[in-house]
Amino acid sequence: MQVTELNIYPIKSTRRIALQESEVVARGLPWDRRWMLVDAEGGFITARQQPRLATVQTTLAEAGLILNGPGQAQLGLSLVPAQRRLTRVSVWRDRLQAVLVDAAADAWFSAFLGQPCRLVQLTDDLVRPVDPRYGQPGDEVSFADGYPLLLLSEASLADLNGRLRQPVPMRRFRPNLVVDGAIPYAEDGWRRLRVGEVEFAGVKNCSRCIVTTIDPDCGEKDVAGEPLRTLSSYRRRPQGGVFFGQNLIPRSGGVIRVGDPVVVLE
Repeated sequence: MQVTELNIYPIKSTRRIALQESEVVARGLPWDRRWMLVDAEGGFITARQQPRLATVQTTLAEAGLILNGPGQAQLGLSLVPAQRRLTRVSVWRDRLQAVLVDAAADAWFSAFLGQPCRLVQLTDDLVRPVDPRYGQPGDEVSFADGYPLLLLSEASLADLNGRLRQPVPMRRFRPNLVVDGAIPYAEDGWRRLRVGEVEFAGVKNCSRCIVTTIDPDCGEKDVAGEPLRTLSSYRRRPQGGVFFGQNLIPRSGGVIRVGDPVVVLE
């Protein structure tokens, strides 16, 4: 098995940036889900409520993070906030502090989404622990739903697409790592693996939601609810939830690359 894709999503729910290699740190891949939109109460805003977010393209450059969205002028943001203004935000059940980015970013996204919102950043000194039911003391995550990285295999997607009238691309599922050479859904049972020189723990299969039904090219939901509808027909579990992919927590540091071998240790 080997890695065929490495992806990051700097702002939660926006488009991916495809990488050829990346360092691995405690909270995942650098710059992955380090920014997020919140409402006036600090509640997180994602493509679940605002499907248009899926059409926003981000680019990492030496000068900072560059934003492009349909009908919007390009906007550049510094990777380091100019001011240290903290606010309380929520991601699911987690309540934590984040840094307010700037008024220009707030105005850009408010105009794009048609609702007042603010852009916040989780800087390196602000820590959000992983759910202790699945992680160890010291495990942390950024603004991802719950875990530092998500892995999905090409074989699992191929099996799903064989059941769909209209195949969907891998980007519908927003993985960080994509691997080939496995049998469909083999990743469900991976508890420990090595990717290149880095070890990971597989801690929880990924529960899927309506974000998978959003076409990132147009920011619209599939009228038939696909591919979630089909996934629900054979990947739903008695205890609830529709699962597709494996959540990972790094157990060592290092660099991973497209083409790296993937070895299942447990």
